[in-house]
Amino acid sequence: MKIIDFLSKDCIKLNLLSRNKKDVLEEMVELLVAAGKVKDKKKVIEVLLEREELGSTGIGQGVAIPHGKTDTVEGLIAAFGLSREGVQFDTLDGDPVTIFFLLLAPHNASGLHLKSLAKISGLLKDKYFRKALISCQKPDDVMAVISKEENLKF
Repeated sequence: MKIIDFLSKDCIKLNLLSRNKKDVLEEMVELLVAAGKVKDKKKVIEVLLEREELGSTGIGQGVAIPHGKTDTVEGLIAAFGLSREGVQFDTLDGDPVTIFFLLLAPHNASGLHLKSLAKISGLLKDKYFRKALISCQKPDDVMAVISKEENLKF
């Protein structure tokens, strides 16, 4: 399993406009809706906000990986976003988030969901990988950076 298998270019936004957690989630889910990957935007946002109530998915070092399980998706899907200004996201270290990976999976895909979360968080621990993502200017750049890193690490 590779991230580029469930992240498509049309689900990447390199200049998120939102300034708070809820709006970022809505903006990223909208990418998935526009790409035809999510059937019920409202339900997905509810799932993501419920997950955030359990504890922030802002893992620190400028990274958040909002995620959830919902039957409104047919398989594992992801969206990627950059906030050039940073968004307060209740992170463990208190720093604003610039890199967002949103991950959704159906309820019957718990193993795949956890494996993909681990893979994404593992890659994002590398500060050089984070810097490379932040320097991307177009969705193709993001896909290339992820693909290159996955080929090196896995």
